[in-house]
Amino acid sequence: MQVALETTGYSMLATVSFIGMAGDMVTEQAFDWVFNRPKIVRASETICRLVDDVRSHKFEQERGHAASGVECYIRQYGLSEQEVYKEFHMQVVNAWKDINEECLKPTAVPMPLLERILNLSRVIDVIYKEEDEYTHVGEVMKNNIASLLIDSVPI
Repeated sequence: MQVALETTGYSMLATVSFIGMAGDMVTEQAFDWVFNRPKIVRASETICRLVDDVRSHKFEQERGHAASGVECYIRQYGLSEQEVYKEFHMQVVNAWKDINEECLKPTAVPMPLLERILNLSRVIDVIYKEEDEYTHVGEVMKNNIASLLIDSVPI
């Protein structure tokens, strides 16, 4: 029971992140590759969409937001909210395995392009790890940003 993710904007974010990269690694073939939604892109979409849906589900329902993936899954498969959360968690775990696999084996594109997709997944994971820190920015996210931009470790 996989969630259909073709409508997410996350693959577009991955694609746009290629623009402006230095050197000759971003070729027409690289864009063709990403437009065809290879396994790593589909896995990233899964992570991004599902962790967002699970963490923002309650708040979006309270404010009358459009049905989330959680609501659609409940209706389609007749599962409880907790069962959907568990199913989404397993899909995210499997998606991380797919990303790891894709990063470990030779691909049609250079590793820096794969890293862009990997890093998008990482950012979403951090933002939605415990709470919806995108909608409700709290101390955890403020500390993450400060660690990155203010108190960073010099290289």
